[in-house]
Amino acid sequence: MQTAAFRDRFAFPRHGRDGRKTYFCGNSLGLMPDSARAAVEKELKRWADLGVDGHFDGDPAWLGYHRQCTDVLARLAGARPRDVVAMGALTVNLHLLMTSFYRPDGRKRKILIERGAFPSDRYAVVSQLLLHGYGEDDLIEVDPGEDGLIDDARVAELIRARADEIALVLWPGVQYATGQRFDCGLIGRAAHEAGVPIGLDLAHAMGNVPLALEDWQVDFAAWCSYKYLNAGPGAVAGLFVHPRHADFDGPRLAGWWGHDESTRFVMGPDFEPIRGAEGWQVSGAPVLNLAALRGALDIYREADIDSLQDAETDLTAHLMAAVDNLPGQPLKIVTPRERPRRGCQVSIAVRAGREAGRALFDRLQDAGVVGDWREPDIIRISPNPLYNSIEDVERLIALLDEFSG
Repeated sequence: MQTAAFRDRFAFPRHGRDGRKTYFCGNSLGLMPDSARAAVEKELKRWADLGVDGHFDGDPAWLGYHRQCTDVLARLAGARPRDVVAMGALTVNLHLLMTSFYRPDGRKRKILIERGAFPSDRYAVVSQLLLHGYGEDDLIEVDPGEDGLIDDARVAELIRARADEIALVLWPGVQYATGQRFDCGLIGRAAHEAGVPIGLDLAHAMGNVPLALEDWQVDFAAWCSYKYLNAGPGAVAGLFVHPRHADFDGPRLAGWWGHDESTRFVMGPDFEPIRGAEGWQVSGAPVLNLAALRGALDIYREADIDSLQDAETDLTAHLMAAVDNLPGQPLKIVTPRERPRRGCQVSIAVRAGREAGRALFDRLQDAGVVGDWREPDIIRISPNPLYNSIEDVERLIALLDEFSG
């Protein structure tokens, strides 16, 4: 994939009267692809033309519309189509999956996450502990090292050493604040071999970095679609369940949309789950929202990429090298330098402290450069090779040089 090969297929926010913003915030909300707009407008027209008959008529009918996204999601996840489904929202999906896979028993009741996890993940796992009558004392949080990063091998060893206590591991594919990409294969296989269920939060990983969920032996994973998949604010999320759980007969929060399609409209009282990931669906599929996701995924279908790391030009490496060469080294890169340990995101701290960092961020925003700020002192910049160019990065570097000098 050439750098910015699809640039003209995305809508850029305007800056001033005649310009457009330099956008590096796909780690928070990706730009809108033209194909997403077209897909939503198509379904709006079908709604107007067909009404309720759209559930069964048309190409494709709304019943089963979510499967229009399955092929790309399965490829990006490193999974088979039966094992992924576009549905729900990230934290809701994590709760649905933890209800099935967090099954504490006596001493084996703890949940392991990283220290400094995205707040929603921590809220979710603590609430799961509370629902089972436990508390925060049963939360194991892995501390980063002095460099602010977490060693993959240490996580795997901790899981092995405390397997008799840990009932669930919830781990990120990419850490949201530092941009560190984890060796989820090492961690996933360690948990599986130790008999500890493991799930992944792939919010910052899906579409961004290569994934091989089936090979990694993780029990489940969930992701959002509004970041690197560019499906819009509040976009339909997705989940993966490992094929060894295709015929899962444990507890789950069941709903009509997860019932076997062949008997769904019999309206019987007994829940018969669809085999595989679709059995975790609860409510009717939001077609207009799914249409935006379907349209956005057409970019990945046309580009024929499994991650943004397939780009020929590594914009992130170019940005890191340029930051290192700024006179006086006013900025510190927090994200790992090695490509296997990062994705597109570069997390940057200002050596002069938080106030100076916030002031720099605000000046960049005023100049039309869109990144984002994360407390206490991180500016996150995510060059996306689908729509960012070397020229975008060079403009950012020139402003960093001017504003931080």
